[in-house]
Amino acid sequence: MIKVGLFGIGLDTYWAQFEGLLDKLITYQQQISAKIESFGAEVIDAGLVDSPEKAKEAGEFLKKSDVEIVFLYVSTYALSSTVLPVAQKLKVPVIILNLQPVAAIDYERFNNLGDRGKMTGEWLAHCQACSVPEIANVFNRSDIKYEFVTGYLQDETAWTEIKEWVEAAKVVHVMRNNRLGVLGHYYGGMLDVYTDLTKQSAVFGTHIELLEMCELKKYRDEAGEDAIQTKIEEFYYSFDVQDTCPVDEIERAARTSVALDKLVDKHRLGAMAYYYEGEAGNDYENIVTSVIAGNTLLTGKNIPVAGECEVKNAQAMKIMDTLGAGGSFSEFYAMDFNDDVVMLGHDGPAHCEIAEGRVQLVPLPVYHGKPGKGLSIQMTVKHGDVTLLSVVEGKNEVFLLVAEGESVPGPTLQIGNTNSRYRFSIGAKEFINKWSKQGPAHHCAIGVGHKASVIKKIAEMFDIEYVQIC
Repeated sequence: MIKVGLFGIGLDTYWAQFEGLLDKLITYQQQISAKIESFGAEVIDAGLVDSPEKAKEAGEFLKKSDVEIVFLYVSTYALSSTVLPVAQKLKVPVIILNLQPVAAIDYERFNNLGDRGKMTGEWLAHCQACSVPEIANVFNRSDIKYEFVTGYLQDETAWTEIKEWVEAAKVVHVMRNNRLGVLGHYYGGMLDVYTDLTKQSAVFGTHIELLEMCELKKYRDEAGEDAIQTKIEEFYYSFDVQDTCPVDEIERAARTSVALDKLVDKHRLGAMAYYYEGEAGNDYENIVTSVIAGNTLLTGKNIPVAGECEVKNAQAMKIMDTLGAGGSFSEFYAMDFNDDVVMLGHDGPAHCEIAEGRVQLVPLPVYHGKPGKGLSIQMTVKHGDVTLLSVVEGKNEVFLLVAEGESVPGPTLQIGNTNSRYRFSIGAKEFINKWSKQGPAHHCAIGVGHKASVIKKIAEMFDIEYVQIC
């Protein structure tokens, strides 16, 4: 479970002046903590900081707890000296919660309190905005990353933002602890796919594990008949296995799938990119032409696999998968100018959890542009909202490229590949031009739902650029 920090700020001078104010503010902070926990996070609450001395203690406590992100609740006016020591110690993104107790003060009740002391105390419980410019000023001058969430305790828009920050923190945590395997080599000549593995590790914290085909062959040779039969049963459970699939091809794919599972377990992989060719008739060619079914199963089990050794896209798929959106391996297939849609797909792997209906396992007499033949995946992404994500390696930087659109019904290419029709608000022509102009590789990860807002927060947490098309 992801650890997120929380601390409130206040001014100790107020507590003796305004009876009940401190208890009221602590209650609000407890409500915030409980709500954040409901988003699936472990909240490390450092309490309400009301002096520089307590700020130092809170910073030490949260640092020791190794939180990914910290929420700063502005409970009332507070001195910026109670904030800076915490942020400086943590060096993680700070989300400033400018949350009033209610949408607006009950002015009539407030003005009828009579006692100006009570009135001031009541106002101080609602004056969260008072400290926000001061905190921003100090953070700007101290080069500390921060963002605001402004609203009130029952403000669903504000809570949606907070939830997205928690989701972003989860992705950052997963990526920093992920082990991505690279099996084989790049597809020769795909210059856009080539990447700087060091830069991928530097930006995302991902460990890159270089894998050997001979190790996969070893596990494949060792695969027992019981394991192979169990895997075949899994094929029939997970896929709509077409009657045209030869029995020997199903067995070949199952044997390879068993070996892939062992390779993943052995190296504790959370994602993988692969490609290989080998000489015609070579054992390695036999293996690599039978991986699509097994790699599709792995992708559906939160271990996304990208073909053509597209490491950047394996990263994008992992981000989408961690968000619960799927993340299916795709490339641009065609454009339908009559219906104003763009078609994307691939020969696999796919993400079964985001399929429209059953995923078909079908035979392919030839893998276009690749050696051999075997089984492939045929599916369409669920109709409805979708998000496209590409991890782009530009001239000097890595950034996230995003587009939100819609998977729409209509005719698709029944060629034994994943294939879907996508509509974008700016139209097919403008979309393909603007997307391509950003210089991504020709692959992307497609997930269900609109996820741009949370992906933008992920980019902010990684301190990289974010570009959204439409």
